[in-house]
Amino acid sequence: MEPKLEELKQRLAEIYDLRRASSVLGWDQATYMPPGGAEARGRQIATLDRLAHEKFTHPTIGRMLVELRSYEGSLPYDSDEAALIRVARRDYERAVKVPSSFVAKFSAHAAATYEAWVKARPANDFAAVRPMLEKTLDYSRELANFFPGYDHIADPLIDFADYGMKAATVSALFAELRKNLVPIVQAIIAQPVADDSCIRQSFPEAQQLAFGQEVVKKLGYDFNRGRQDKTRHPFCTTFSLGDVRIATRVKENDLGDALFSTIHESGHAMYEQGIRAELEGTPLAHGTSSGVHESQSRLWENVVGRGRGFWEYFYPKLQTAFPLQLDDEPLDTFYRAINKVERSLIRTDADEVTYNLHVMIRFDLELQLLEGKLAVRDLPEAWRARYKSDLGLAAPDDRDGVLQDVHWYGGQIGGVFQGYTLGNILSAQFYEAATKAHPEIPNQIPRGEFGSLHGWLQENIYQHGSKFTANEIVKRATGQDLTIEPCIRYLRTKYGELYKLQHPE
Repeated sequence: MEPKLEELKQRLAEIYDLRRASSVLGWDQATYMPPGGAEARGRQIATLDRLAHEKFTHPTIGRMLVELRSYEGSLPYDSDEAALIRVARRDYERAVKVPSSFVAKFSAHAAATYEAWVKARPANDFAAVRPMLEKTLDYSRELANFFPGYDHIADPLIDFADYGMKAATVSALFAELRKNLVPIVQAIIAQPVADDSCIRQSFPEAQQLAFGQEVVKKLGYDFNRGRQDKTRHPFCTTFSLGDVRIATRVKENDLGDALFSTIHESGHAMYEQGIRAELEGTPLAHGTSSGVHESQSRLWENVVGRGRGFWEYFYPKLQTAFPLQLDDEPLDTFYRAINKVERSLIRTDADEVTYNLHVMIRFDLELQLLEGKLAVRDLPEAWRARYKSDLGLAAPDDRDGVLQDVHWYGGQIGGVFQGYTLGNILSAQFYEAATKAHPEIPNQIPRGEFGSLHGWLQENIYQHGSKFTANEIVKRATGQDLTIEPCIRYLRTKYGELYKLQHPE
């Protein structure tokens, strides 16, 4: 069976290369491509996605996976070979249900919709992109219906990103989290709003980017195998394990926007850079789920990057980079500014405490759209109503309302947003497990030493890629199933101290 396995690896490597080439085109579209290239770019990406899908769903791959089943059974469950066959079979059985023609047309549509969104958002013109979003919803339903037998139409779409999760599971988890979060939010917003004017001054773009790059280099992002560029909506993309790139945006009057998005995307990138080289070119050479992936970006961005210990090391360096703006600002003032809690309209600007409420709104709207209970034409008003009821705010326009997130305008509707909150929950759970294994970590961070934490993540999460499912990774790394308790403990402790809450629960 070993020659058969080698042949399978060669075929999978070709498919991997096609998909990574498509990623290169997508990265260029979001960074440097001139507007005139949009139409052809959509066609080019669709062609590569179709070819990759056709090669992967070819009957020969199916026969090989059947023939290798007994060989897989003879191997240890946690061996690379068994995992490769197991994950390839799972992906094949899912992919073969979706026609290549559908993959191509949805891919081309997503690329065209992204370009329409790029123009529509600054123009506050939802009407311009609405017909395309309606088609996206039709395609998303069509995609889900290639997988009959679901309990909820969103289940297959959620499963693509977070294997094993269903709408009912996510909804129950969100309800429990919401019950714990709302009292904390209410206790904090009853107090005077923290002053964050120190980070709302003018900070030159080039200096912001340079400082952010020095920070993530210190954390462990390898610029020999990565780079950073500017974009409209921050992201991380992988072309190979030796080329993992991040992109951010910069606001000259908001120091935190570029800085924390750079740390966030480097968290994604360090995960991908940490995957063992032996897994390159296989279905194992990427993060195991959107929730686990997001846990890495949120762990570095928030649990570490917004922690006081982190800034005991970096704040003097930040003051040196921006002496006119920060020389006279004490660390306590800066620390409170970057952890300011307030109800806001923009998800990506939201603080740790209110952020998950933004995700829950989007998740609920996705379910309603897919169920047919909400029409795309009514989405802007539904968005405003939910923000008014949940956060006491209403967007003055669609630019900061329904148009603010790129996700629905560059992909499918459904299975998109739940990973962000799963990631927040897991970031606290992983960090708690890491500090139990290495109690010295909290004392190392104020000295600018991140090796113990990075090493624990490398050993328990990064190296495995998608060799294990998210549930398996969580259990192996923490000894527990996914639980909200570490997240709630973290938020109550940190913000209880910051806002001097008597009973933050």
